[in-house]
Amino acid sequence: MDAVVVYGATGHTGRFVVAELLERGFAPVVSGRDAARLEVLAKEWGQVAVRPATVADPGSLDRALAGAAAVVNCAGPFAVTGGPVVEAALRAGIPYVDVAAEIEANASMFADYAEAARRTGTPVVPAMAFYGGLGDLLVTAAMGEWTAADVAHIAYGLSSWHPTAGTRAAGQVSHQRRSGRRVRFTGGALEYHDDQASEQDWLFPEPLGRRAVIAEFTMADVVTVPSHLAVPEVRTYMAVEAARDLAREDTPAPEAVDASGRSDQIFVVDVVVRAGGVERRATARGQDIYAVTAPLVVEAVRRILAGHTRTVGVASAGAMFDAADFLRALTPHLSVELPH
Repeated sequence: MDAVVVYGATGHTGRFVVAELLERGFAPVVSGRDAARLEVLAKEWGQVAVRPATVADPGSLDRALAGAAAVVNCAGPFAVTGGPVVEAALRAGIPYVDVAAEIEANASMFADYAEAARRTGTPVVPAMAFYGGLGDLLVTAAMGEWTAADVAHIAYGLSSWHPTAGTRAAGQVSHQRRSGRRVRFTGGALEYHDDQASEQDWLFPEPLGRRAVIAEFTMADVVTVPSHLAVPEVRTYMAVEAARDLAREDTPAPEAVDASGRSDQIFVVDVVVRAGGVERRATARGQDIYAVTAPLVVEAVRRILAGHTRTVGVASAGAMFDAADFLRALTPHLSVELPH
């Protein structure tokens, strides 16, 4: 069995990733800064190795990754952890995958590590998660043979959003890095601005239907999609109910409603791409944005280790993999509708 290190294994998403690795026949190595918590959780999981490490100690990261086939970074804020963990992966010569939703952290991954990853032939896939990864796969699959599009719209319909502590911490870091400003991708570049948020209606496929959304509720797709596709306008939208949940300080963390630990949150990701007056649509439906990140990540690891990739170096999900085939492989975690 291939050993896969999960850094940040004790976090909400990290636990889902460890469980999915076990389900898919991998040998997880759980890592992070809290050795005591790692040991407690390792007893619950059973056959997993424990290797504590901190991003402040490169030697501890090297020991954690020794002999592993790949590393998955689930520990945010990724503005803090991304650099040290990917550098350890490059030293070890193993693939790196993370679940970062932070726009600036993902942009830095492409800017700072592309040359080193390409030179060593190491696959590095940032934002291999619900935000950034899934949207990029859907846009790529919708475009099909198109080499360019005028605009890509990615609308997130969430029935609710109970953020984890990690989500809140990452959001605070991003807010500070932007000095409270908002960001959008327009004219082929990221643009920071102080414009007020606006609302509009979006007709989602069932089960959500017509919902009010916040326009330019910008997510990591504005980094992943234009990293490999010629799309000068990438616009993302968020259901108003979910945005309000996220904004409230008293919104509780996700609560499990089934044996797998998923919450009752329902989501629809609706993608529309337009080129020269022609429109194509791709949609994904599922339950729990944190839980569904685990099969996304583990399928990525499986394909990388099997050599089912399209490039090396730092690449988004849509650039690294056959997007349509990847999405279809996520059944039953996702229900996907793609253009014929």
